[in-house]
Amino acid sequence: IAIFIFHNFIIEYTKYLHFFKGHDKIVPAREVKKMPNIKSAIKRVRTIQKRTLRNARLKSALRTTIRRFEEALVSTNADNAKLALQKVIKTLDKAVTKGILHKNTAARKKSRLTKRFNRNAG
Repeated sequence: IAIFIFHNFIIEYTKYLHFFKGHDKIVPAREVKKMPNIKSAIKRVRTIQKRTLRNARLKSALRTTIRRFEEALVSTNADNAKLALQKVIKTLDKAVTKGILHKNTAARKKSRLTKRFNRNAG
């Protein structure tokens, strides 16, 4: 990330486009209006930008897996729906370990999706 500072204001922020594995989507870095003076605070700004991008990528992947499960549920193919449900549960658990979701939120989502699967499959 190239950041140019002039009187503590950012003139230009990133010139790079962020591509992520499995995604063709371009995610721009968030613009910081005022740059801190302290070196450790400047590093924290960079760290926060990286984490924000990572969190956005993981949330997007989570929503995609849930959507794919719902599509498999509508297609009335029980095997595909079961595999998709397993993938959603795995993705939700990973989101909890990465700090994207609270564990109770993930448990609630898993419970509701499993109920939907059982209602449609049974």
